[in-house]
Amino acid sequence: MPSADLSSFQVQPDPARLVAYGLSFKQVVGAIEANNTTRGANYIEQNGEGLVVRAAGRVETLEDIEQIVVTTRGGVPVRIRDLADVSIGKELRTGSASVDGREVVLGTALMLIGGNSRTVAAAADAKIKDISKTLPPGIYARTVLNRTQLVDATIHTVAKNLAEGALLVVAVLFLLLGNFRAALVTACVIPTTMLITATGMLEGHISANLMSLGALDFGLIVDGAVIIAENSLRHLAERQRELGRTLSLDERLHTVKVSTSEMIRPTVYGQIIIILVYTPLLTFTGVEGKTFEPMALTVMIALGLAFVVSLTFVPAAVAISLSGAVDERENMLVRTMKRWYAPLLSGAIARPLPVVAAATLLFVGAVFVFMRLGQEFTPTLDEKNIVMEVKRVPSTALAQSQAMQLLIERQISGLPEVAFVFSRTGTPDLAADPMPPNASDTYIIVKPQDEWPDPSMTKDDLIKKIEAESGKLPGNKLGFSQPIEMRFNELIAGVREDLAVKVFGDDFVQMQQTAGQIADVIRKIDGAGNVKVEETSGLPFLEIKIDKAEIARRGLSLAAVQDLMQTAIGGTDAGLVFEGDRRFKIVVRLADAQRNDIPTLEELPVPLPRVNPDAAAASIPLRTIATFEQTTGYNQISRENGKRRVVATAEVRGRDIGSLVAEAQTKVTEQVKLPPGSYLAWGGQFENFAVARQRLVFVVPAVFALIYLLLLGALGSARDALLVFSAVPLALTGGIAALWLRGMPFSISAAVGFIALSGVAVLNGLVMLTQIRKLISEGMDPRQAISDGALTRFRPVAMTALVASLGFVPMALATGTGAEVQKPLATVVIGGLLTATLLTLVVLPALYARFAVPHRPTRRSDAPPALVHDRAAE
Repeated sequence: MPSADLSSFQVQPDPARLVAYGLSFKQVVGAIEANNTTRGANYIEQNGEGLVVRAAGRVETLEDIEQIVVTTRGGVPVRIRDLADVSIGKELRTGSASVDGREVVLGTALMLIGGNSRTVAAAADAKIKDISKTLPPGIYARTVLNRTQLVDATIHTVAKNLAEGALLVVAVLFLLLGNFRAALVTACVIPTTMLITATGMLEGHISANLMSLGALDFGLIVDGAVIIAENSLRHLAERQRELGRTLSLDERLHTVKVSTSEMIRPTVYGQIIIILVYTPLLTFTGVEGKTFEPMALTVMIALGLAFVVSLTFVPAAVAISLSGAVDERENMLVRTMKRWYAPLLSGAIARPLPVVAAATLLFVGAVFVFMRLGQEFTPTLDEKNIVMEVKRVPSTALAQSQAMQLLIERQISGLPEVAFVFSRTGTPDLAADPMPPNASDTYIIVKPQDEWPDPSMTKDDLIKKIEAESGKLPGNKLGFSQPIEMRFNELIAGVREDLAVKVFGDDFVQMQQTAGQIADVIRKIDGAGNVKVEETSGLPFLEIKIDKAEIARRGLSLAAVQDLMQTAIGGTDAGLVFEGDRRFKIVVRLADAQRNDIPTLEELPVPLPRVNPDAAAASIPLRTIATFEQTTGYNQISRENGKRRVVATAEVRGRDIGSLVAEAQTKVTEQVKLPPGSYLAWGGQFENFAVARQRLVFVVPAVFALIYLLLLGALGSARDALLVFSAVPLALTGGIAALWLRGMPFSISAAVGFIALSGVAVLNGLVMLTQIRKLISEGMDPRQAISDGALTRFRPVAMTALVASLGFVPMALATGTGAEVQKPLATVVIGGLLTATLLTLVVLPALYARFAVPHRPTRRSDAPPALVHDRAAE
């Protein structure tokens, strides 16, 4: 957006001299156009050569323009210099830009659709640096806002969280698996899967960003490998004790094959279920689809690859690496956990009803808490920098608006937390982002927080401080947002604020009154800030009303009079002057002093039709055929889907948007009566959340039904499938409790956490119930089988829960850029896995004892001996 005055060749006719010579503005324009052209006349042949014929006539200097002949009087030419002043002047400005209280030229690099913001921004920044080296002394170019900085910061946060999560997962593997080589093999799944996942993302054109990598958890990735490695390790140790010697390679391969086959069914179905629970995210459309589809695809690719690696690489590596004596004795931590768990399990099996009742009460309580949670689309990403939208009364001219904006910049740039401030006012030359002259976007680039006088100050406190400083200057209406967030909201909902209430109708006066009433209601709601109504009126007009009867009597046309006013006041382009590769307009209009003076405009000469073509044209003053009247009209007319609209907007501060909208809708319905023919629409970020929530309401139950069918296929029993599926409600209980304890609203990011949580809970329940059913099928007493099966699967269940939850701990505690988007997801998974593990280890055995074992059958004498022993006492 060039803020400096653009140069052009100005031809400023003097109305008095035009009257004296009997000429008009139209004749001046026509003369310049007729004498500023170059034409070709094909070619001629001369002495065997072809000569291109060109009739040159372009003007190149001010003197050339001044010498153009308009007409002749008595054989004497009347030139432009006799009628007008010719100079290099400025065009009428529609916008301006400034930095720290002084005007500058501001440019914006626009990214093509499908481009990568990080690479495009980096390339643009590098090009700006190259251009700056070639500029004349005293002129320099610098980048004032670079999206790459935000992208790099978020990627750094994600990479740090993933690295820390991987270390925690590996530590749990080595701590609980009890065998260094088996733990090492399992840990190798992480880098192997990630490398192949990166290849899949590259082939699928999925960029590595905050959303695509934000839901990756190495704990989920190694879950299948943990189950297979633990079972193989246990069987290898048992086989070695049975033979009393170390196993050969063939024996190890056979044992691992049998162990893997034993776990293939629960592992395959469990991994498919985990992948399946992410499919609702693929059904999103619009903004929510663009946001969460890369996340779902990345997780599904990673889980699918981890599943393949778990069934191929892990068994082979375990069989090959575990040569020699296999020591599978449980370490002190696992034995201690089992000593605490064994009596709890026995009590749950002996008295299942109290356990089931307690779990049911917890779930009911969680549902009650969930109904009271706030709601939002996604947590607001802290971009560090701030955008302050400044609006003034609609009649403010560009020069006055810029002068007021410079004062604001000087006021804000003096704050110790601010690095610099730059602004753009009005509409740029490339009108990709049109704004009226009374509006300015102020970009406040803040210093790193550790450089602030008070590093503990929050961003909200800084905004209040900026608002207080700017409020010292009268005549400005302020609103606050962030650079990307502002543009995001504007592109989606047509407004820049978080919440928009759109009033649709036909009568602007009634619509404006209704929007004002809505704003008054919202202004009283806690959490709503900077509530304002779109300004649709207040723009001053100088209306020149032409007397059609009078111009008809004088033989004039309406178009002729309008063309005169357009040329004299607005200016008419009469051609171009070329200087090398540059070109400048030739503009014909009155001098600024005359075009801003209404009495002078009233005296503009309107040429009358000529009776004698050779005689000078007579003219009359414009005031004789038109009246001048200053009025006030519409400042802005907005439409959406063909209907007029007026918008009341608000910023959401210190509160979730879901609860604020719910309260606002209730109070607006009670207190505001809509005129006939009008209706409301609620937009902003809440609109995206509402669309995503509506889709989840239909898709998630369908996915849960499909999960139940998969469990039915895996277990072959509707009752057992329902018992395993009961892991989902208690898992959700913990996630809801975690959100409530941390004071977080429900968002689509949290919904992704609930989705991941459901898959892990079902997988663990499937693993445990498969072992219990196996022992029962071998002839063990059902209640004893429940106890032994639960104790046998204690370690893999605990490990899968621990690695999955600990993998999200860095995300839950992170404070870097982008961490706020990951925190709800991580919080839900960690809290939910605690209750999901409790369900799997305690409630599921109690449920099975209550509903699947109604009596104690006698053990068959011909049953084969159990291959799995109770090791609780070891």
